[in-house]
Amino acid sequence: MNLEQARREVKKLHKIISQHNYQYYVLDDPEISDTEYDKLLKKLIEIEKDFPILITSNSPTQRVGATPLAEFKEVEHVVPMLSLANAFDKDEMIRFYERIARELNDKNLSFSGETKLDGLAVSIFYKNSILETASTRGDGFTGEDVTQNIRTISQIPLNLIGKSIPDNLEVRGEVFITHRGFVNLNNKQKKQDQKIFANPRNAAAGSLRQLDPKITSERPLSFCAYGIGDYKGSLQLTKHTQILNQLQHWGLPISSESKELKGLEMCLEYYNDITDKRSQLAYDIDGVVFKVNNIDQQKTLGFVSRSPRWAIAYKFLPSEEITQLIDIEVQVGRTGTITPVARLKPVNVAGAKINNATLHNLDEIKRKDIKIGDWVYIRRAGDVIPEVVRVIKEKRTNVKEFKMPNTCPICGSDIKRQEGKTAFICVGGLSCSAQKNQAILHFSSRKAMNIDGLGEKIVIQLTGGRMVNNIADLFSLEQKKLSKLDRMGDKSASKLIQAIKSCRSTTLARFIYALGIPEVGESTARALANHFHTLENIQESTIDKLESISDIGPIVAKNIQSFFSQKNNIKIIEKLLLAGINFNNRQLSNESSLDNLSFVITGSLESITREKSKEILLSLGAKVGSSISKNTNYLICGNNPGSKYEKAIQLNIKILDETSFLKILKKEGVTL
Repeated sequence: MNLEQARREVKKLHKIISQHNYQYYVLDDPEISDTEYDKLLKKLIEIEKDFPILITSNSPTQRVGATPLAEFKEVEHVVPMLSLANAFDKDEMIRFYERIARELNDKNLSFSGETKLDGLAVSIFYKNSILETASTRGDGFTGEDVTQNIRTISQIPLNLIGKSIPDNLEVRGEVFITHRGFVNLNNKQKKQDQKIFANPRNAAAGSLRQLDPKITSERPLSFCAYGIGDYKGSLQLTKHTQILNQLQHWGLPISSESKELKGLEMCLEYYNDITDKRSQLAYDIDGVVFKVNNIDQQKTLGFVSRSPRWAIAYKFLPSEEITQLIDIEVQVGRTGTITPVARLKPVNVAGAKINNATLHNLDEIKRKDIKIGDWVYIRRAGDVIPEVVRVIKEKRTNVKEFKMPNTCPICGSDIKRQEGKTAFICVGGLSCSAQKNQAILHFSSRKAMNIDGLGEKIVIQLTGGRMVNNIADLFSLEQKKLSKLDRMGDKSASKLIQAIKSCRSTTLARFIYALGIPEVGESTARALANHFHTLENIQESTIDKLESISDIGPIVAKNIQSFFSQKNNIKIIEKLLLAGINFNNRQLSNESSLDNLSFVITGSLESITREKSKEILLSLGAKVGSSISKNTNYLICGNNPGSKYEKAIQLNIKILDETSFLKILKKEGVTL
């Protein structure tokens, strides 16, 4: 066989294997046996072995093989992955339907009904029919790049099939593990003396977030598509059910339980039917999702906060059990939030042994009238998180009141209630060991001190090995010791030491933001720097002076003063300054023509990063948003701009290419 013959045979095998994957995973109707399928795959492997030049990233043989990652990269979602509002009973579902019907003036609305899979939401991006990138949902706006791991899931096609395939297609779906897969996985873990997973959801999430894709490939992950995000194609998609059918046509698995529903009664019947079938399904679900079917109606309804107004998750009622609340202790979260936790007599709830349950906050304890020694009903909220539902007061004897402690059980710093909020926090942010990993990660993040290479895995090793106890210790790290950490080596250690050295010259605004003062974000840190000019002035400022700044209210002002009143925090700041941190501040020009103008940046810029562009614009008094609206003044447009470009044209927003943007910066006296 010569090269040209091999090329034709490889192309033919790609097509045949993709079709059989579609028959097996999407249609659940295999046309050949597993043995015959294995023969086809083996034939392809042998040809690629003889002609390595024919191996492509989208070959069925290349699902596994990438080298392990040091850490996951961040991915910004072009279209935010929003969470759904919940309904927990029939009345809430009826109110949702009636509100939608009233706003749309349509009493017989069409909905798409779908099972709510209990897994991990992901975004998979296809360019010209080939799988290019994949990421987790994250916070809805930024997720983690899990492309290598997604490629190992056989149900997810590396190449889309069928007709009218769009140039750009972002598929939204859920990665999960079936009941059978979960049992087999735990049996395997047990035999190998490895960790036993608590439930299929945890197993799926843990498997997808492995840095080594070979480990992920050994886990029984499944996938189900439930929608799209970014889309550029000739095919007009007018209904959500049409989108699902089209995804299946392109080779992606969808739920066999999906159904188009007319009117409220059909929606309620569908919920009851799925409730009855729940125990017979091959996978875990925690409710039913209803989405307005008409895409134009979805656009009319729009969004509120982080949720679409045209969809709702109607959750199943959780099972409840009775046990005794033995004690209430407090836990210190990664950001200093103090959370009361109920210590319980062990009880089995929905198949899981429960020893502890969250009590959320002091107000919740008072609202439910919970006391130490009470007998209580426990349930798993969303079938996952244990919570105390209510007290059985008839059984109350010999109980005592819970009181929030005044000092942190970890570091001894003051515990203070955030004004106007339910939360109590430990104000020893820089010195509290419970917060140190988060404090270090925040301090070194891109928008703060920008210490490249200091990811979560490295930080855990540094703090676990007592090499770093607080952020100031970063500046006394030695390359020799760093190189001995897992997955570091001399080269990586040298780069990290250089990044730490380079970050010493920064701006006052970045430094203030890096300290992690509660509710002091980038804009507030910038306002503080522009107003007070020096760190000493900020430290010595009164609440009245802080409140005189337009961006700062009484709550944030008290947070700032509380932070700088803690001796432990001041000691660490002094160590940072002694380590050589200095501020090279660019003062805000009063004559900037960009003052209060609103910008959005999209696409990739060649001469300057988007993050640097944002920083410069903000220093010139401009505002930088993440989404286009009628209040946007300019869209800065780089390569591969995405949907923001089209929306800017629709709204008649002024569009600047990279050259025009750089000219504006030059006019403002900015040199790159």
